[in-house]
Amino acid sequence: MRVQPPILNIPHGKVTLPAFLPDATFGQVRGLDAQDLKSCQVQAVMMNSYHLMKKPGTSVITSQGGLHSFSGWQQPIFTDSGGFQAYSLIRRNSKFGSFSENGIIVRPEGTRKKILLTPEKSIQLQFNMGADVLFCLDDCTHVDEVQAEQEVSVARTITWARRCKQQYLQLIEQKETNQQQRPKLFAVVQGGGSKELRKKCAQELLEIGFDGYGYGGWPLDGQGNLLEDIIAYTRDLIPQEFPMHALGIGHPYNAQKSYRFGYDLFDCAMPTRDARHGRLYRFKEYTKELKGDWLEYVYIKDQRYIRNNEPISSSCDCITCQHNSLAYLNHLYKLGESLYIRLATIHNLRFMTRLMAILRGESA
Repeated sequence: MRVQPPILNIPHGKVTLPAFLPDATFGQVRGLDAQDLKSCQVQAVMMNSYHLMKKPGTSVITSQGGLHSFSGWQQPIFTDSGGFQAYSLIRRNSKFGSFSENGIIVRPEGTRKKILLTPEKSIQLQFNMGADVLFCLDDCTHVDEVQAEQEVSVARTITWARRCKQQYLQLIEQKETNQQQRPKLFAVVQGGGSKELRKKCAQELLEIGFDGYGYGGWPLDGQGNLLEDIIAYTRDLIPQEFPMHALGIGHPYNAQKSYRFGYDLFDCAMPTRDARHGRLYRFKEYTKELKGDWLEYVYIKDQRYIRNNEPISSSCDCITCQHNSLAYLNHLYKLGESLYIRLATIHNLRFMTRLMAILRGESA
């Protein structure tokens, strides 16, 4: 029987698990403000320290009192370390940077500037921005990388995690942060498709000791299918009393599967990106069972919706479904109107928070 930690207590409140965190990369979920997020019953968001370091810059954020004051979002904030962003940039084209034992050198496109992102700097950035959950810098890989690359990735991830923990403890001491106000520190389990390397990485990280852990690496195979076997295996390596974050997993079906494997936290840009591009989510038939093919897509640009005065979903309580028809959304989308982005994003996020409530066994 799955032993699930029902509540994650962090400085800016509690997160009831499981929870989906929309990506607020630059400090905002595109098209929405903090009040919109609350109306969707979002509990926490995932921001990106690497991107925020570049725009608007750490000094700007700290001068405004940290991420919560700066963004107007007073509930929990998780921050990504920047490891995945470096992976996606550098693995695509080596001219954008390189990995070393000391950290990651990034050369932003269109500039001659070099940014050295070390484990220590990553933790300093996240801590000083005032995040509630920090992630250790890790060396991310794709599952198809050769064994030698996976071995290097795991070795670096473990070494960097140890350095992150040391820097974290120093900052806690320097700033005299008490236990209640202490941000949580999560480490990321790498190892690609190798169970042996996943086990090695998990064991070493558990020995160092962290508040929670994340599944690291690209979670899909070359055909876009969830790596169910390795994702389930990785969760089994971490004791159930620790929360486990399925990093980058957010397709509704994949979130449901990963929850059944024992994951508690999910983040992904897909639901909000799909909303902006005209793909809206709804339950085929609202039920707590979620059996079979329970997800249905609404492609809002379809001609069939031009005169449809029904909401996206009659079972949904979001403000979009309560006040707007499919015909109106179709009209806004074809106009390229920014209001469409807001209304569509609100709906897809409320769908995701309803999904999490269903997984918790609650009414949604």
